[in-house]
Amino acid sequence: MTTTFTTPRQVEGELFYAVDTGRVEGFHANDLSLDTVVKEAHRVPITDARTLPDAPRLDIDGFELFPMPSAVSDWRDEQQAGSLHPGEIAAFIERIAGCDAVVVTGPPILRWGERSGEAGTRNNSYAARLVHSDMYFDAAIAQCAEINPHPERKVARCAHHNIWRAFSGPPIDVPLTICNAQTVRDEDVIEASANFDVGGEVVWKLPSMNFRFSPRHKWYYFSDMTPDEVLVFKRWDSDPAKARYVPHTAFTDPSVGPGATPRASVEMRAVCYWYE
Repeated sequence: MTTTFTTPRQVEGELFYAVDTGRVEGFHANDLSLDTVVKEAHRVPITDARTLPDAPRLDIDGFELFPMPSAVSDWRDEQQAGSLHPGEIAAFIERIAGCDAVVVTGPPILRWGERSGEAGTRNNSYAARLVHSDMYFDAAIAQCAEINPHPERKVARCAHHNIWRAFSGPPIDVPLTICNAQTVRDEDVIEASANFDVGGEVVWKLPSMNFRFSPRHKWYYFSDMTPDEVLVFKRWDSDPAKARYVPHTAFTDPSVGPGATPRASVEMRAVCYWYE
């Protein structure tokens, strides 16, 4: 039986925004004690996008939910997921975006909610509790040029996408929440450094976006995501007429009880190219 909502359903979540210190602060993939980002908590309403009369759209709102079953049967099996999933993602993103070429950047990234004993057991496996977007302006533009699969062709448009799946199944205790791109402005962005650390040493870093709080931000999530669904959202788009980037973060859904299976998720990143 399908439930019909006369008004969109909302929950209240605690989100952690960054404070602008005037410096480029860092946050770390593994040893969170090394973080220098100053955070401030804000309780905000988060709308269940499943209950909206019109579903969010990727190029308009910056995010969209899609059905996407996978041939991967065990996401914890690095060999199986690494061999099967990148090809699935490339074909899927090319289909939904209608682009000329796709580059999948990196293997599947697995993350767990804090209630899981698996959180922190792999590289970069904590749920991200900071309002952020994965690439700063200049870094996104540079990567578009660096990994262009057809450097002999002139790029008309380049867009970075994140593809997020909760393979733990519903209900999700620590889901991902996305800020509607139409409610975000460049002045909200704080440059930061995403630091990838091993044994307390930073081995690689990436210019990233943190965000200062604004009451204009409108937050959404999709309740009860199944392992056959993915949430696709923008990390960067060179076309100013499209949704360009979206703040996002993990949050604790207060409507999900402590008996739920802890969140386990997998994400992939892909870059789309359109040529002249």
